[in-house]
Amino acid sequence: MLQSPEDAVTGGYEGQDARQAVQAAICQVPPDVELENLAGRVRLRQDLELDSLDFLHLVEIIAKTMGVDIPEGDYPAVATVDGMVNYLASHGSR
Repeated sequence: MLQSPEDAVTGGYEGQDARQAVQAAICQVPPDVELENLAGRVRLRQDLELDSLDFLHLVEIIAKTMGVDIPEGDYPAVATVDGMVNYLASHGSR
């Protein structure tokens, strides 16, 4: 998979690493998600039908596995797959 300019290294995670981490975390919440159908613009809550508890579970998985806390005020920035990937790329650490 080619990296887009949005996937550039801006923090501790490279875009591709962040994308794989987000995909792995998403698969732990609604386990029936097909990764090949997980386009960057997919809205986590609406398109994947995550309710608020599922979304919080996803945020917790990200915090545990990647060490990136996402404060509630940043939730709009992580509303899509690409938003979550870019957030990890700019806020993550290795």
